[in-house]
Amino acid sequence: MAHHQTLIVVDFGSQVTQLIARCVREQGVYAEIVPFNKALERIQAVNPLGIVLSGGPSSIYEEHSPKLDPAVFETGVPVLGICYGLYVMVDALGGSVVSATDREYGGATLSVETSSGPLSPFEAGSEQTVWMSHGDHVEVLPEGFNRLGRTPNCAFAAIEDPQRRMWGVQFHPEVFHTPRGREILGAFTTLCGFDGDWTMAAFVEEAVEKIRVAVGESGHVICGLSGGVDSSVAAMLVEKAIGDRLHCVFVDNGLLRKNERQEVERMFEGKLHNPLRVVDAADAFLSQLAGVTDPEVKRKRIGATFIDAFDGEAGTIGGAKYLVQGTLYPDVIESVSVGGPSSTIKTHHNVGGLPERMHMTVVEPLRALFKDEVRKLGLELGMDEDMVWRHPFPGPGLAVRVLGEVTQERCDKLREADAIIIEEIRKAGLYRDLWQVFGVLLPVNSVGVMGDGRTYENALAIRAVSSTDAMTADWAKLPYEVLGIMSNRIINEVRGINRVCYDISSKPPATIEWE
Repeated sequence: MAHHQTLIVVDFGSQVTQLIARCVREQGVYAEIVPFNKALERIQAVNPLGIVLSGGPSSIYEEHSPKLDPAVFETGVPVLGICYGLYVMVDALGGSVVSATDREYGGATLSVETSSGPLSPFEAGSEQTVWMSHGDHVEVLPEGFNRLGRTPNCAFAAIEDPQRRMWGVQFHPEVFHTPRGREILGAFTTLCGFDGDWTMAAFVEEAVEKIRVAVGESGHVICGLSGGVDSSVAAMLVEKAIGDRLHCVFVDNGLLRKNERQEVERMFEGKLHNPLRVVDAADAFLSQLAGVTDPEVKRKRIGATFIDAFDGEAGTIGGAKYLVQGTLYPDVIESVSVGGPSSTIKTHHNVGGLPERMHMTVVEPLRALFKDEVRKLGLELGMDEDMVWRHPFPGPGLAVRVLGEVTQERCDKLREADAIIIEEIRKAGLYRDLWQVFGVLLPVNSVGVMGDGRTYENALAIRAVSSTDAMTADWAKLPYEVLGIMSNRIINEVRGINRVCYDISSKPPATIEWE
């Protein structure tokens, strides 16, 4: 099996640690995220060409703040510390970090004093816009370090020790708000000596080999195929590895979008060695959701019912001992801290404890990928663009978009409204510009007037966001004309909805889904 040049990203709990990995992967560099307390062990095992220390929510001078084994700095591997990662490096090497008098959060102007290290793309004397988020600052540099740049409120915004090949930046080059941040990370990977040997073609080759090793020469695999890009790409990848030993199962849970079942059946017709198996379990899912309003309870009950449906179908497939899931990197980081201190946001349907109850071994061939990488992989596997570019749809389906109790009547109402939203977005030519667009049925009634009569019916929210990886997202500035058409059609064509609102919350602080 091929072994790539590797960059280790040490996680100190930042919610955007994943963005560091994603940014360097775009440059053909394989990045692996490791919790701070296991960093040395992993570094010694894989011999990386570079190390990036992530940001984090702690202060380095606090009693129980996460720190790094000092031996990491003795490996001779180039290191880039970002924000808290900078503090970790400075503290470990004999410098000092103190609480800042003026906290810096948001855009700042970096004055480049020396064009060197990660700041080599910029001319000395130039000014660059960067994104700050810190309440501490470096007061004294360790011996051997010098300053590369500063901001009005931060004397040591970028530093280096070229002899030991160590660099640090106070700001966050991985976020969109640092416009030339990718160039900074690219300059660092160049300093490390990366050749850019990680591609989707290489990933396919390695993944196919791993799948074959995992399931053996005779193992049969079931894939929970939803029709979304994640499960679809996972299915095609496993199919490439083991052919007719893959059995794809589509569960109709009664929580699907309008005509979803028919579209999925049509989408995979003739593309699989074995015909798609369809399990009609709508009644079982809806009965489990009766009276439930808590979103975490919804997700866990849906997960448990999903397992039961699969166990039942697996019994009809001789020798099936493996289950494929389309789990992605963002799914994992939102459900558990990646072995480190980052906080849990919500339980994801693919990683919410399902393996513990399953009678099969879980295979997750996409677990290391971001959504944009999955789409590239799909194209590499020869999938149709329409399939690859389908908007994400949550595993719990409409259950987390029908706020409050989930019933057949409320799902039907949302289905009709959601179909109108998608239809109008496609008509306007905006579908590919959006990460997701959908309706959310609120547990709120409002007074309205229809035909000179009073109504007291549901309100519906439209959610549309732009993103590249779902780790962060901005609300989409849809044209008023399009919003007006959608609102008018929903109120006129969907009985039981008399008010439409538009969600203008970004992620963070909100999440993309409402539940």
